[in-house]
Amino acid sequence: MDRGERRRHFGVYLAGLRRATGKSQRQVAALLCAVSGTQSVTRTEVSRWERGRRVPDVWLPWLAQLLAVPLRELEQAAAYARGEEWARLPGPAASLVALLPEGNPLHPGADTRGRRVGATEVTALAGRVHALRLADDVLSGGDLIDPAFWELGTALALYRESTFTEDTGRGLLVQIGELSQITGWIASDAGRLADAERAYRIGLDAARHAGDASLAGNLAGSLAYQWSNNGRTREGVDLAEAALREAEHAAAPVRALFADRVAWAHTRAGTPEGTQAAMEALGQAHEALDTPSDDEPAPPWAYWVSREELEVMDARVFTELRRPLRAVPLLTDVLARYDATHARELALYRSWLAVALADAGEPEQAADEARRVIALSGDLSSQRTTDRTRDVLQRLTSYASVPEVRSVLTDHGHLLPAV
Repeated sequence: MDRGERRRHFGVYLAGLRRATGKSQRQVAALLCAVSGTQSVTRTEVSRWERGRRVPDVWLPWLAQLLAVPLRELEQAAAYARGEEWARLPGPAASLVALLPEGNPLHPGADTRGRRVGATEVTALAGRVHALRLADDVLSGGDLIDPAFWELGTALALYRESTFTEDTGRGLLVQIGELSQITGWIASDAGRLADAERAYRIGLDAARHAGDASLAGNLAGSLAYQWSNNGRTREGVDLAEAALREAEHAAAPVRALFADRVAWAHTRAGTPEGTQAAMEALGQAHEALDTPSDDEPAPPWAYWVSREELEVMDARVFTELRRPLRAVPLLTDVLARYDATHARELALYRSWLAVALADAGEPEQAADEARRVIALSGDLSSQRTTDRTRDVLQRLTSYASVPEVRSVLTDHGHLLPAV
C-alpha cells in the first residue's frame, strides 16, 4: 500500500473520531485555535487532514484532547500515515458513516483538484470490485469489512474529486453501485446491519443515476433480504417484489436471483398466502434460468447464480415451511459436490440440513450435521453462521433426551443465548 493510500485511511480514521464527538470540522478548527492560543487552523485545514492530503503532526496532542482519544493512539495513526512499516491504524473498523463524505456521497466536492480520469480508472475499479466479490466467496464479513469500506470510500472520493466524460461518469457510478452491494453484503455478514443498509442505499442512488435497472434491483433485493431476515418481513416482501417487477427484461440469472429473493421474503413473512407465493416464485426462478435470453448478457455480479444455488434456496424454503422430505434430498445432493473452500456457505447450508433432519425425525443425523456446522463456523468471522449455529442448537433442544443430541448440547450449549 502506498503512502497516499495510507494517508487517506488515516483521514477516514480521523473523520470517524471527530464525528463520534458530534463536532463539525469548523468547530474542531476553532477549538484547536482556542486550546493552542493560535489562529492558524481553519476548517479547510481540518478537511485536508480528513481527506488524507496532510498529516497534522504538530496538532496531535491538542487533537487527542479534543477527540478524547489517547495521544499514543493518534501518534501510531500518524506513523501509519507517514508510511512507517511498524505502524498499524489503531482501533476497530470505523463505521461506514465515518468513511463517507458528509451530505450526499455522490455530490461533487467543493474544493476538489479536478483530476481527469477515464476508462483506465473505471476498468481498474471494476477489477478491484470483482476481486472483493471473489474474496467474499472464501472469507467472512469480519475479515473483509475493512478493505470493503476503504474501497467504497476511495471510489466515492474518486467520483467526487475528479473530472470525466459522461460515459466515464456512468461507468464510475455503476462500479460504485456494485461496490456498495458487495460492501453491504459483507457488512451484513459481519453483523453491521446499519452500515449494510447505508451501503445498499448509496448503491441504489448510484445505480439509478447510472440508469442501470438490473443493478438497482440487485441492491434493492439485497436490502430486502436483510430486512426479511431481521424482522422487517412485510417491507422485505414489498421491496423484493418491486425489484423483480423491474427485472422483466433482465438477463436470465438476474431474473432467477430476484425471483428467489421474492420466494424467501414470502417464506419469512410466514403468512398462509405467502406460502403459495413462495412456491410460485421458486418456479419462476427455475423457469428464468431455463430460458436464457441471447439479447441480454449476465452482469459480472451474477456470476454465482446457478442451478445449484437455486436448489439451495428451494431447500431453505422447504425447511422453513417444515417440509423436510423435500429439503433433505436437495441439500444432501448439493453438499456432496459443493466447493470445500466456501466454508461459510458450507456451514450455512449444513445448518439448514441439520434443521431439516430434525424436522424429519432424524435427531441422530441432525446432531452429526450440527457438529459439522460448529466445526466449520469455528474460524469464521460471520454473524450469519453464528446465528444459524444457535438456530440449529435451539432446534435440537427438543431432542435433548437422544444421546447424540445430548452430547452436542453438553459440548456446545454455551453457544445458545442466555434465557
